[in-house]
Amino acid sequence: MGNGTIGQIGLPVQDLDRATAFYEEKLGIPLLFTAGNMAFFKCGETRLMLSVPEHETFAASGSVIYFNTEDIHRRATELEAAGVPFMGKPHCVAKMGQTETWLTFFTDTEGNHLALMSEIPSEEG
Repeated sequence: MGNGTIGQIGLPVQDLDRATAFYEEKLGIPLLFTAGNMAFFKCGETRLMLSVPEHETFAASGSVIYFNTEDIHRRATELEAAGVPFMGKPHCVAKMGQTETWLTFFTDTEGNHLALMSEIPSEEG
């Protein structure tokens, strides 16, 4: 497994054009290129691949991708204004020392579950 880094994450989609527009226009993730039934995006050092599955085994969504953001409340408000459907408000899920981990969940146009994640200094710290 080498150094343990993730090179690419693949998400199944039903409508590649619709999904590509969501990730590029709503989430603001840079599109690297498209090839056949696939679209590739730059997410830091990890590449995100959207693809129309070649086999039904790969058609079900099962993973959650957590996107880091510095200000989870501001980013969630921006995405909601752009029409992104959230499953609730940002909330603190863990306090570790002087750091709080906040999450909020949403879905893309293909039913994949996604989340915003923010690690912020604790108000108690």
